[in-house]
Amino acid sequence: MGNSHITIHNKEFRPYFSAVQLDEVVTSLAARLSADYAGHKPLFVVVLTGGFMFASDLLKRFVGDCEIVFIRVASYEGTDSTGVVQEILGLREEVQDRHLIIVEDIVDTGTTMHHLMPTLLAKGPASVEIAALFFKPASLRHELSVRYVAMEIPNDFVVGYGLDYDGLGRNLPDVYVAV
Repeated sequence: MGNSHITIHNKEFRPYFSAVQLDEVVTSLAARLSADYAGHKPLFVVVLTGGFMFASDLLKRFVGDCEIVFIRVASYEGTDSTGVVQEILGLREEVQDRHLIIVEDIVDTGTTMHHLMPTLLAKGPASVEIAALFFKPASLRHELSVRYVAMEIPNDFVVGYGLDYDGLGRNLPDVYVAV
């Protein structure tokens, strides 16, 4: 990763977490999920687009039977949360009596999860939990339980490892923070 800063659009970013550090926290979170859901067949509901890299690494390390589906919601424009969730592609699978784990790249304001939770709970699942790569408790605007968190971070703007800045930066293997 090195110490080099990068520029995306008009913003400068510095290294924040290396691919090695991310691998360690994702592996640890996968072990927790594997232990907690042993003997069950959870349905991992991956929130696109940001969650794809995290979900791929997390689920490769999950031990046990599981199913994986993808949903797509949007609540961001640029660096600011719009506070408005636009559901683009919804959940089509039967979730009644299933254990659902929502896989999210980052939970900051909680607006996306605040919108999704009632929709999912209305379908009668056995349980619904959130697994997030990053959680920004200082940014939370809604009451929300995030049971599985790889890393808590301050209210920093980060890119890489699936997280973008206006569409760019998702493909970076490391995570960078705006300076």
